[in-house]
Parts: sequence; C-alpha cells; structure tokens
Amino acid sequence: MRGLLSAISFMTILPVAPRHASPGLVSARAWFPVVGLILGGILAATDLLLKTGYDFIAQDTGPIPPVLSAVILTVGIVALTRALHLDGLMDCCDALFGGFSRERRLEILRDPRVGAFAVAGAVSLLFLKVAAIMSLPQGGRIWILILFPCLSHWAATLAMEVFPYARDRGIGSPFFRSGQRWHIALALTITLLAAFVLAGPIGLGLLAVASIAAWSLGNWSLKQLGGLTGDVYGAIIEVTEVAVLLVSVFLVGSTLLPVMSPLIWLAN
Repeated sequence: MRGLLSAISFMTILPVAPRHASPGLVSARAWFPVVGLILGGILAATDLLLKTGYDFIAQDTGPIPPVLSAVILTVGIVALTRALHLDGLMDCCDALFGGFSRERRLEILRDPRVGAFAVAGAVSLLFLKVAAIMSLPQGGRIWILILFPCLSHWAATLAMEVFPYARDRGIGSPFFRSGQRWHIALALTITLLAAFVLAGPIGLGLLAVASIAAWSLGNWSLKQLGGLTGDVYGAIIEVTEVAVLLVSVFLVGSTLLPVMSPLIWLAN
C-alpha cells in the first residue's frame, strides 16, 4: 500500500503521501498503471460533466464543441501530473536532438533552460493529443479515456524493467533500488485486466502499441544516453499517450475493431 500511495503522490498532484518518500518509491513502479487508471477515471468523469453541464446550460446550441472538450481534458491531465512528464519530454527533445555526444546530451538534460527543440516538441505533442481526443468517436470514447493513461504508465514501468539507468543518481534512481520481479508482474497483470475489461480485444491491441512504443523509445535512449533517466520516463509516458490515442482513433473510428467492453452497459 505504501508503494501505491507513493506512486500516486509522485506522479500526480493528489496529496496522499509525502512526495519524496524513497522507501515507498522502491515498489511504486508496480502501481504506475493504477495511477494511470485514476487519471483516466478523472478525465472520463470530467468529459461526462462537461457534456452534461453544457447540455444543461446551452440546450439549444447543440453538443459541446469537441475542440473545447479536448483542450480542457489535455490541460487537465497536464495539471494533474504537474507537467512532470511534459517537462521530461521537453528536456529529452533538447538533449536528444540538440546534443552530439553522450556527455553533452546528459548535460543538456540537467540544464533547466528551455530550447527550441523543447518548445517544438511540446507544442507538437499537445496539438496531436488535442486532435486525437477530439477525434475519438463516441462509441467507446469513455473507455479509451480511462485506459490510455494506464497504458502510458505501463510503458514507463516496462522501460524501467528492460533498460538500465543512465546515471548513478537522479529523479528516477529510487525506482531501481529493488529488482524484485513482482513489480513488473503486478503492473502487467493490472494493465492486462484493465485493457481487456475496458476495451476488449482492442484494449489488448493498444497494450501492444504501448509496449512497442516503450521499447522503441527506450532503445533509442539507450543508444543516445547509455541508459534511461527520469526525463526519458516522462517522455515515454507522453509519447505513448499520443500513440495510443492516435491508434484508437484509426481503429475505433474506422470500425475495424469495436470497443467491446464488458462494462459497456454502464454507458447506455
């Protein structure tokens, strides 16, 4: 339980435990998918409240504009995570695209200043996220909103398990003080169950997408930095979220694979 509370506190603004409680962080990565489910649940609830409130206030003007809803949800998840993952993405953009040696890239990662690559990367990602959320079809939308943060946080857990850490100490180093296999096993079990229960076969497909994204970005970081850092974990979460959302739009929107959630009756 201490690991779960530490994971929630570290990854979100929810004040459930001291943020730098290192003993709890040792097992926190096992609970990252649960943190994602909490974030997704808040997003889905917000989406429903926006629709209900807008319908009540503006009854004669049609449904809430999709772009407004998408922007609010995107800003919401950035705020809920204190922009922690977005900051990691920005640092990685500057380092991986602006550095020409391992040492220089690691130096750029520690630099608090923001460069052109960081701005371009953050703006591009946020535009893609807004467009993807806006394009999610109503059939299955609520389940994808709940699921995609879970899958992105699973991606970070997988990367921690597969790839080494690039530094002796850093914001991500507490997660490597224990190599117990139950961490990855529990995280995978939670993610598998969530993916199937929320989205059926398409959920399992999206889990594969998230895992491929984690491995691809982790492998690239390994070649560029000699390992991963806390910033890279944040970048993996952000990029995986966009990848899962975009694939969801194409699959669900084209009706190639309908969202077959066992809980679908709740949305009717």
